[in-house]
Amino acid sequence: MILYIDTTDNDIVKIALEARGNILASKEFSARRQQSEKLLPEIDKILKAKKKKISDIKSIRVADQGGSFTSLRIGVVTANALGYALGIPVTGSQKTNKIKDIYIVKPVYDREPNITKKKAIQ
Repeated sequence: MILYIDTTDNDIVKIALEARGNILASKEFSARRQQSEKLLPEIDKILKAKKKKISDIKSIRVADQGGSFTSLRIGVVTANALGYALGIPVTGSQKTNKIKDIYIVKPVYDREPNITKKKAIQ
């Protein structure tokens, strides 16, 4: 079974399960600024709804380009962490690097991240 993850939209997260070329389940949910909090619980819910276990996932595909820095990073990091924990391949829409049997998807950002430090209040 393949798990699909797409967090490239700032407001909507898309996940799906596929087996033998058929979509078993798919879900879109609102997650404005809560993608990291909602993604794993929603993956758990979709698995339970189909009476599947996380160990039934044999590979993960993740959207790895487009969207904001943070939303893209959440999907890619979650996919890479699950892949590592389960010992399964993770692929993206760009090249996937394989390092000693560990598949790592590198995100492709459409612009430099705008991460700033807050100025101290005087």
